[in-house]
Parts: sequence; structure tokens; C-alpha cells
Amino acid sequence: MRNEKTRKLLVFAQPFLSVLLGLLLGVMVTWFAGENPFNVLKILFVSAFASRYDFGMTLFYTAPLVLTGLAVAIPFRAGLFNIGAEGQLTVGALAAAAVGVLFPHVTWPLAPLLAATAAFGAGFLWGAIPGYLRAKRGSHEVINTIMLNFVAAGLTSWVTLYLLKNPASQNPETAHVGAGYLVERLAWFDDAPVSWALLIAPIVAGTVWVILSKTVFGFELRSVGQSESAARAGGVNSKRIQILAMAIAGGIAGLVAVPEVLTNSGNFKIGFSPDYGFIGIAVALLARGKPLGVLAAALLFGALHKGTGSLDLETDHVTRDLSLILQALVILSVAAEGFWRKLLNKGAAI
Repeated sequence: MRNEKTRKLLVFAQPFLSVLLGLLLGVMVTWFAGENPFNVLKILFVSAFASRYDFGMTLFYTAPLVLTGLAVAIPFRAGLFNIGAEGQLTVGALAAAAVGVLFPHVTWPLAPLLAATAAFGAGFLWGAIPGYLRAKRGSHEVINTIMLNFVAAGLTSWVTLYLLKNPASQNPETAHVGAGYLVERLAWFDDAPVSWALLIAPIVAGTVWVILSKTVFGFELRSVGQSESAARAGGVNSKRIQILAMAIAGGIAGLVAVPEVLTNSGNFKIGFSPDYGFIGIAVALLARGKPLGVLAAALLFGALHKGTGSLDLETDHVTRDLSLILQALVILSVAAEGFWRKLLNKGAAI
């Protein structure tokens, strides 16, 4: 009985221990670079959480990572690997900006709902393309989504520069959306671009959790991921599930437009994303594809993204690129199944 309790405690603590181990290994790298690891940890924490503005920026980075993490986690549960969240969020952001530019006189609250619907729809269609190619043509979704990232970048650049260009700016960006589309920022976070649109991240995560765990569609999706042949034998239309999984994932990635276009910039800027779509892959892997776990993983990576930004100024030998090392080591630590299994077995034997 005592051994079983110890094992359960270790199983519960494993994700936290994995993250802690990865962070410690990453910080130790700074020691070899000539920096004090404790000073680096202090800089990371202070930069991410010390003030209301800093915390607001951490949340601002977290919201898109929740959405892109979910965009990877949903297909992952269906046995698919979505590498295309970056392209899907790009077309979604452009769609939201285009609606706001072409229909500037729509008023609140219809305007932001219209823009968010356009963003979801554009991402949905962009995600459905590799889903269809996988289900109907047998093309691998990894290759398709990677290539569609480049297509999305080229297409949105052309639309931005030749159809919706902001005539008052030399920057590669669209004209600004109408005033009714903008979501008012929360004053408590000082000048950080945080509004009630931030709530879209936990709402979507909670909705995805309900769908995956409480609905027939969620059961079918998980059954296809565990064994496509067995799911088909049980009457599940696996091709339909694969298309929908990729399409819904694309739509959720497209919702990155809500915190970015409708709160932060008010328009679409080429290259606005600091690789949200690719960091979302790390978020989903750390969360083991679980929607609620994506919230915690995204907060961690959002804090790392914000915190490491100060390393360029406050250290002599370490730059913000440390965030990439920390992300990699955290993922490797979580993925070290053999190490943790051995530790669990030893804990159970105590």
C-alpha cells in the first residue's frame, strides 16, 4: 500500500519534475557561458512576472501559444502531426484584418465577432487542405503542412502589399481595421496589449477538452488516433475524422488574429508572429496532447519568451536564444520515458 502511494505521488509529480529538470539543465548551460545561473533565473522571473506590464506581456505571448498548441494537439490525438499552424494563423490573421479593412463601419460587438469568424474560417479551410490530401490522396500531412506554410507566407504577402496595403506606412502591413473591431485593452496591465480577448485561450481550451472527452466526435477522433483500422472496423469514418481534425486545428490557429489584430496592432503585419506556430509544437508535446495541459505549457513558454528578452541587456554572454535551449531541454526531459519509468519503479520499491 505504501509503495503504491509512493508510485502515485511520483506519477503526479513527474510533469513538474520534468519541467524543473529541463530548466535546471538549461540554466546550467549559462554557467559554462560565464554567467551566474542564479542571476539568470532571477532575470527570467523578474522580466516575466515582476510588474503588471511584464505579467501582461507574458499573458499576451501565452494566448497565441495556447491556440497553436491546441492546433497541434487535436490532430495529434487523431494520429496526425500538424506542422502548419504558422501558415494557418497567418491566413487567419489576414482574413480578420481584411474584413476590418473592407467593412470598416461595422460596429461593436458584431465587428470583432465577424473578424474572429473570418479568422477561424480561413484557418479552417487552410487546415482542411492537408487533411483532405491525407485522407483522400494518402499524402503525408507533415510535408503538406510544411509546404503550405510557405504558400501562406507568399499569398498573404501579395495580398498585403498589392490589395490591402496601408498607404500611410512604409512598413509591409495592411490598412487599419475599423474602430468597431478593436477590443479595448485592460488598464490594469499598464501598456501591455492585453484585453478581454485573452479569455479566448482558456475558453477554446476548455471547449476542446469537452469535445475530446465528452462527445462522440471526440471518441471517434481518439479511436482513429489509437488504431485507424480498428476504428474503421467499428464503423468510424476515419477519412472524415482526419479532415475535420486538421480543419478544426487550422481554425483554432487562425484565432490568433483575435489577440494580435484586434487587440495589439489593429492590422495585419507581415512577419508579426515570432514563430507561434512552431513553438506551439513544443507546447503540445510538453502537454502530451492534453487540452488543459496546453494551458500550463503555454504559460511556461510564454514566460520564457518574455523573460529571455531581457538577457540581451542584462547579461554579457547570454542572449534571448537561451529560450530555444530551455524549450528543447524541457521537451527532452519530458520525453525521457525510460528515465522516469526507472525512477517510478525505484520509488515503488521503497
